[in-house]
Amino acid sequence: MREVHVLGVPMDLGAGRRGVDMGPSALRLAQLARSLESLGYQVKDMGNAEVPVPESYSRRHEGKGDPLYADVIAAACAAAAAALRSRPHGAMALSLGGDHSISMGTVPGSAAGERIGVLWVDAHADLNTPATSPSGNVHGMPVAHLLGLGDARFTSLWGDQQPLSSSDIVYVGLRSVDPPEAEAIRDMGIAAFTMTEIDKRGIAAVAADAFDRLSHVSRLHVSFDADVLDPTIAPGVGTPVPGGLTYREAHLLMELLAESGKVGSLDLVEVNPILDVANRTAATLVELTASLFGKRILGART
Repeated sequence: MREVHVLGVPMDLGAGRRGVDMGPSALRLAQLARSLESLGYQVKDMGNAEVPVPESYSRRHEGKGDPLYADVIAAACAAAAAALRSRPHGAMALSLGGDHSISMGTVPGSAAGERIGVLWVDAHADLNTPATSPSGNVHGMPVAHLLGLGDARFTSLWGDQQPLSSSDIVYVGLRSVDPPEAEAIRDMGIAAFTMTEIDKRGIAAVAADAFDRLSHVSRLHVSFDADVLDPTIAPGVGTPVPGGLTYREAHLLMELLAESGKVGSLDLVEVNPILDVANRTAATLVELTASLFGKRILGART
């Protein structure tokens, strides 16, 4: 029986709107553990990484180019990474956000020193640096920092070992990209599949190309932002963008990932229950997670 170790990271310090810190509770309430157990997994809930709330943290005045709450976000990411590294070898890691800044801890923590590929499933590129960010919110910067760009408080978290290279990450579902991010994607040669390509070619063809771009690694980490989904099926997000993945496109992507046999870790981020309707967004992400872990219409994948 394969183990899945679940870690909550109730972070909303990186986002522009409050409430996403309740995402781990919403996902647990949506029967995440029971869903995975029904597929034959042994679920070990590690609880939550410690993340202070903004009201408990007296931050200095930030100037232009200074990311908001950088010190405390860096500490929380370091704690999340340490917790994930402590799981047994071979156990899958499932991290519950929180805003997408948590991936600066969950990606290296899930990798545990190995080279992995990252499928970044998101409406946004999250590739701003503090110098290019229009808001200073760190949830728009994690990819840049994982690539070794930006604020030293984040890039120093991993010592001399940069978690990712530009060939190790592929975007799927982009539809809201800032001009500096688009320029960086082109300059670094990062594989990026936008909603336009998905509309033209279909999610199956795009997924096949994405997997091919990551064929040089033996293990994949999926970082899934709820706002990649169309807001009609995932209303509980802080930065909704019309025209996202449909329910079936998202499920097919997860089913194809399961068939690849390479996924070893998953982030579920940016679920904001305050903005949701009857916990619908969390419930949808739990259903998608079940597909990634092998659930099929005619029974679980063996």
